Amino acid sequence: MKGPVLKLYSYWRSSCSHRVRIALNLKGIKYDYKTVNLSKGENFSPEFSKLNPINFVPVLVDGDTAISDSFAIMMYLEEKYPQRPLLPDDLQKRAINYQAASIVSSSIQPLQGVGLMKYIGEKVGPDEQLRWGRSHITRGFSALEKLLERHAGKYATGDDVHLADVFMEPQFQGAVKRFSIDMAEFPILSRLHEAYNVHEAFQDAAPEKQPDALEELK
Repeated sequence: MKGPVLKLYSYWRSSCSHRVRIALNLKGIKYDYKTVNLSKGENFSPEFSKLNPINFVPVLVDGDTAISDSFAIMMYLEEKYPQRPLLPDDLQKRAINYQAASIVSSSIQPLQGVGLMKYIGEKVGPDEQLRWGRSHITRGFSALEKLLERHAGKYATGDDVHLADVFMEPQFQGAVKRFSIDMAEFPILSRLHEAYNVHEAFQDAAPEKQPDALEELK
């Protein structure tokens, strides 16, 4: 039997990689998992740099096409593999999905990434790392809570999982596990977080279930 065509270069701790795994699961697309161990600097290897010169994960390889950046990967998947759409037909709901995804990818995740946290710890002090991370996460979550208050159903923009959900859940997990954010402060987001935890596509994409996690956590 012919194996899967797609390859996903991923690291289990990467929330950006986590998003793409959820999307692939939702669409029912099989893929080869290629580990890029960020803690060992494998993202700076010559081989990986050819795939993504900025040296971030994830990277999706589909035949001769290599796409980096989780947002770009999602849009590629949406256009080439339209089954189980990540975007709703309703234009207003689609816009809300774009906004929620952008809040996560532009206003939260980059401001509490591992590289920036390390820099703050070295230049300012370890105590400031936690304060900085919590401040930006709380600000972003407050914005998401307000954005979704008139649109949320079972999931972020109704009763089907869409792009906003795919971006938010990895951020929720990181907020709780790395920064001890109390999700009870955000009732809509907390309810969504609980819904994702019982959804198979989200469960299978969980960081601790990835092959490199299983190896690293032995």
